[in-house]
Amino acid sequence: MPFFNPGPVVKTTVERVAAALEGEGISAEIIAVCDGATDGSERTLEGLLPGVLTTVVLDANYGKGHAVREGMARARGELVGFIDADGDIPPEVLPGFVEKARASGAAILFGSKRHRASKTEVPLLRRVSSSGYRLLVRLLFNLSVPDTQTGVKLLRAEVVDAVLPKMVEERFAFDLELFVLAQRAGYRDFVEVPVRVDKRYASTVSARGASTILTDTLNLFWRFRVRRSWLRRSARGG
Repeated sequence: MPFFNPGPVVKTTVERVAAALEGEGISAEIIAVCDGATDGSERTLEGLLPGVLTTVVLDANYGKGHAVREGMARARGELVGFIDADGDIPPEVLPGFVEKARASGAAILFGSKRHRASKTEVPLLRRVSSSGYRLLVRLLFNLSVPDTQTGVKLLRAEVVDAVLPKMVEERFAFDLELFVLAQRAGYRDFVEVPVRVDKRYASTVSARGASTILTDTLNLFWRFRVRRSWLRRSARGG
């Protein structure tokens, strides 16, 4: 569970995660990664859930992708997941994810606001921009995943082992990098799971946020497709 300046809600979210999993008899460890928070939110976790919760405090704000990788590197379970700490996606969805993962054997289960059974309130402009981004991802990476960015996912441990050493994205493109690397490692069984998002989205899309995601996506394309292709040609002396 990565977090950066969420305030005291992080403690509530951790407690909800633990209660949801324990209530269904699911044994789990929770790794909360403080990504250089400056609001003291990591202190709200001190002494909480001994034997279950591990809190990792990073010395600077590196980005959500970095924080997730730090947590995944420490995970020991057969299934490894992450969920946003703000509680906008209810932690109570997690037992359903675990049940579906065990029943399907899927490589990655991903929450999707695009699923017809999802319950979200997304403004028209954001839906249009999301559709455009999804088309871009499909064209650039040949990846048919309807929603790469929603903040809850569950992976088999073997998938984590295959992709984690190759992941370098620090910010929001790490979700996309995760799928691209898994696909390149031979995994194709990505299962879309409906979610409820307890958040009202702003009616406009942040120009800065959209620019950051687009830039990171194009950089990822350069690294995976353009640069690699150029290196192969250079190695052949072309």
